[in-house]
Amino acid sequence: MSEERPLTSRTALVTGASAGIGRETARTLARAGAAVAVTARRADRLHALVAEIEAEGGRACAFEGDAASLEDVRRVVGAALEALGRIDILVNNAGIMKIAPITSNAVDDWTRMVDVNVKGVLHFLSATLPHMTDRGSGHIVNVGSVAGRRPFPGATVYAATKFACRAISWGLHLELGNAHGIRVTDIQPGYVETELLHDQPETNAAWDEAWKGRRTLRAEDVARAIEFAVKSPDHVSVSELLVRPTDQPT
Repeated sequence: MSEERPLTSRTALVTGASAGIGRETARTLARAGAAVAVTARRADRLHALVAEIEAEGGRACAFEGDAASLEDVRRVVGAALEALGRIDILVNNAGIMKIAPITSNAVDDWTRMVDVNVKGVLHFLSATLPHMTDRGSGHIVNVGSVAGRRPFPGATVYAATKFACRAISWGLHLELGNAHGIRVTDIQPGYVETELLHDQPETNAAWDEAWKGRRTLRAEDVARAIEFAVKSPDHVSVSELLVRPTDQPT
């Protein structure tokens, strides 16, 4: 293992990898030497990402799937294990955010956020964890949010899903670290410039206006934080990382 490629001989599965934090995390881990499996619902973007990684000399494979579907997740994890031989690092990044006052009663949006942001994490955990416990090693990275520390207006249910992610992460740390040698990291980004709100044009425009003249995080900033956690020595568990823009006022 070289200093330039510290994750050589390691493998990773990154969810929600078609854009944003997931895409940059896959590229960052591959550049550090890991063989990477990427998954999301947009197959065309996944295959383009694999082509980029391979063009840089990395190793990658893509599997289309929906984190909210346990059947899809089991298929994806099985295919990734067949392709890579094992999964050393699981990055649970797939997530959605729907912004609206709680009084809008947007039950379908609430349900979808719970399905992807909470059940999706558990689906990938359930499919991957037995292989890690059998080997007595592994690293689970859950991409949470600063919203998992405090809600903000319009994002009550989204915040609830990220509070759940934080609780799951800490519980996993307590259950898996000492007993099974599996590390768990909860990455909690502040505002990141991604496609998370692009399907909500009015909300997206309002956020852009609110952040005018201020610096946001970029997806690669969060990817570097994930890289820091997973390349730490085996006896070091980076359990929680809060990564905020310097210009974020709250």
